[in-house]
Amino acid sequence: MPWPFSKKKQPLHTPVVELPTHPEGVVLPAMTNDRRYLKEVPYILPKDLEEINRLDFQHYALRASLKSNHMAQLDNPRTILDVGSGTGQWCYEICAEFPDALVTGFDLEAGKAANVGNYQFVSGNVLDGLPFADSSFDYVHQRLLVTALPLTAWPVEVRELARVTHFGGWVELLESGREIAPVGPATNRLFDFTGQLTAIRGLDTTGVVTTSLPDYLRQAGLQRIETGYIDVPLGQWGGRLGALMSTNFGSTFRSMRGLLEARFHLPGKEFDQLLSTVQREWEQYHTLYRFRYAYGQKYS
Repeated sequence: MPWPFSKKKQPLHTPVVELPTHPEGVVLPAMTNDRRYLKEVPYILPKDLEEINRLDFQHYALRASLKSNHMAQLDNPRTILDVGSGTGQWCYEICAEFPDALVTGFDLEAGKAANVGNYQFVSGNVLDGLPFADSSFDYVHQRLLVTALPLTAWPVEVRELARVTHFGGWVELLESGREIAPVGPATNRLFDFTGQLTAIRGLDTTGVVTTSLPDYLRQAGLQRIETGYIDVPLGQWGGRLGALMSTNFGSTFRSMRGLLEARFHLPGKEFDQLLSTVQREWEQYHTLYRFRYAYGQKYS
């Protein structure tokens, strides 16, 4: 059982969640092959219409798990930045929650087009730094970039998040790693394959990032740091939330199918069988997956 959890677990909740619908107005380039991957960046997942669907699906499941779109206790922020904004869905919902705030999404490419008056998108690569002045935002949010940022880049990147945060403002991080338990041999094998794939690109393979989130915030000079975790079920055994998360993870692994076949000569049919066995193990073992979050406030 890799990365066994402590005996103390947070209670699981399975609220009813609306299933995502097919996005409209997508501005990403049309696909010419089965999946579209970005070149010259370490990001391991696709950038295409199918991935937009999956990311929205994942967003709804995380929102149900956290029961909110943010963990920091926000007091009427006027400027908000989402680094790695993906499809933009989180931003659009934050725009509705804080209609007087200007919400900025930052990513390599824009996601879904949306007619939201208090939203703007800025294109760029966070590894090159953020194109914003010091103390520009009351709240800076970053979620699930462990598949995009090299392990060695994290301390510097979080300091950059703190740099653009206004005094008294908040920086919030949410990430995931390989904290999954209990598991069977098929799950271990699949995670080992994906771990090797991420290691090739210099990404975190051991869960260092997830456990270091509060340390990154402290090193960046933030205070009043709060950290925690949420365990979510994988599989039908966990109700609607478990089914949502199982579907999300299945789609994530399937997006790597071609890469695994090319790099490790894993035949497509063998991969499909492996993934089916993995999802059966989740049902059998009542598997949980852990997400970790941390947020802190800037005082100096």
